[in-house]
This record gives sequence, structure tokens and C-alpha cells, in this order.
Amino acid sequence: MHYRTAKVSLNGRVAGKLEELPGGATRFTYGKPWLRGSGAVPISLTLPLREKPYESEGLHPFFENLLPEGWLLEVSARKLKLPKTDAFGLLLAMGSDCVGAVEIVPE
Repeated sequence: MHYRTAKVSLNGRVAGKLEELPGGATRFTYGKPWLRGSGAVPISLTLPLREKPYESEGLHPFFENLLPEGWLLEVSARKLKLPKTDAFGLLLAMGSDCVGAVEIVPE
């Protein structure tokens, strides 16, 4: 299986990296430049600033909540030709157009 990665930006500045891991788990790691930069803030209250990566079974809830739900998820998955169970793939496909200041783009 090919594991995918993405850059996670906040207000146009790269904050960290999101990685797909074996078994469908994911890892989010803040970048050192972000952590050491002046005015560094967390991308979410559920992901406080720290050097240690955040690992989750599936997508961390913050990232999962960026995806559509219900009928919109069905339509989006069908249009993108992705299974609706591929949350990481859907996030990569739609993450550059999230509502708010966070942007997720494939590396």
C-alpha cells in the first residue's frame, strides 16, 4: 500500500505534516519552523502545540470534521471517484478548499 502525506497550513503558512500510517492510522506532526516561529498557535484546541506527533486510529477528529457528512459526502465521494470510507483520500482531494483558515494539500 502507498502511504500518503499532506502539508497542513494555517492562514497560508505551513504548520505541519499529516501522514497516513499502516492499518489506516494517521500522524500529525507540527513542523519545527512552526513551533519555533513567533506567534505560533495550534491549528486546533484539540491539537495543542508540541513536538511529539499526534497519532490516531483513522483521522484525528479535527481533520475528520473538515469532511462533509451525509448526502454531501455521498455526492463528493462519487464525484471524486473515491470510496466514502477513504477519509484520508477525501481530505487530500478537498482539503485545499476547507472552510476557515486550515488548508490540507498533498505533498
